[in-house]
Amino acid sequence: MAEMSPLRRRMIEDMTVRNLSPATQRSYLHAVAKFSRYFGRSPDRLDLEDVRAFQVHLVANGISWPALNQTVCALRFFYGVTLGHGEIPERIPYAREPRKLPVVLSADEVVRFLEAVPSLKARTALTTAYAAGLRASEAVGLKVGDIDSGRMVIRVEHGKGGKDRYVMLSAQLLG
Repeated sequence: MAEMSPLRRRMIEDMTVRNLSPATQRSYLHAVAKFSRYFGRSPDRLDLEDVRAFQVHLVANGISWPALNQTVCALRFFYGVTLGHGEIPERIPYAREPRKLPVVLSADEVVRFLEAVPSLKARTALTTAYAAGLRASEAVGLKVGDIDSGRMVIRVEHGKGGKDRYVMLSAQLLG
């Protein structure tokens, strides 16, 4: 296995000190590596014009708006924190995502979907996630001890942004 570069190690340390989640760290490292590979140079040798060209390339290749903004976050972190170029991050623009209404399933469609799941365990996880408005990573991390049936809430630990929260527990889920 190749030895880790000092620059990559520094970025990992910077992310760890700031308590970024492991998923965010992987995402940022992947984005900076992709940026570097695109130009065939170390990312600390690339400038703001290169960032702009990379954004144009990503958009031309049909990257989703959330993925583009995740790349922007990674590059802002890399330049602003790891390299200490405080003036650069604010000059790397976020993409403005067109606002669209989400597709919402009817109650009947939700029931048919859940009934089609053959595994009781998977169906229970999906039903709980849907009823409580949980993200996939939050549903996967639930433990029996997180359910407070007396107060009718579920404790969600380390959700998006590392935040803890409570969500309402449907009486039908306990029945």
